[in-house]
Amino acid sequence: MLLLNNNPFPEIKTKRLLLRKMTKADAPALLFLRSDDRVMQYIGREKTKTVEEAETFIEKINASVEADESIMWAIALLNDPGTMIGTICFWNILKDHYRAEVGYVLHPDHWNKGIMKEALQTVIDFGFTEMKLHSMEGHINPDNIVSGIVLEKCGFSREAYFKENFYFRNRFYDTAVYSLLAR
Repeated sequence: MLLLNNNPFPEIKTKRLLLRKMTKADAPALLFLRSDDRVMQYIGREKTKTVEEAETFIEKINASVEADESIMWAIALLNDPGTMIGTICFWNILKDHYRAEVGYVLHPDHWNKGIMKEALQTVIDFGFTEMKLHSMEGHINPDNIVSGIVLEKCGFSREAYFKENFYFRNRFYDTAVYSLLAR
């Protein structure tokens, strides 16, 4: 069975990015990310409405990280490490199967700059080398073409398409599932 150890929190640096632990100071940025129409367009969950809700979410995420149930990084630029511009995570970790789902969001001001590809590739490497995952998956709304492209550029293949398997706000949505095996 997969054994996780997020203590100490695994901070990661790339050429341009710092992937770090979220703090309460990130709540305003998280509120923006989880309430902006552009960011949330393909994410089937209710939008965050207040800074307090964002703070509660950060507390919940950090508790899950400390319990080794998931891991979520704040994405920041190296030259501005205190400003969160996105998040990336492994969640829905199936420890018995060495498999985890990746999820991510990015501030629209940073779209189309290769930032999410850089962050995702780094998290993939961490997942396979440090966490010892055997496989990972990404579930997306198939209308989110850009997210599918990012996954494919990082080596994922679309392996499933579920019709109307996700219910949100009185409507059924399709899901595309992408997968990547350890190299």
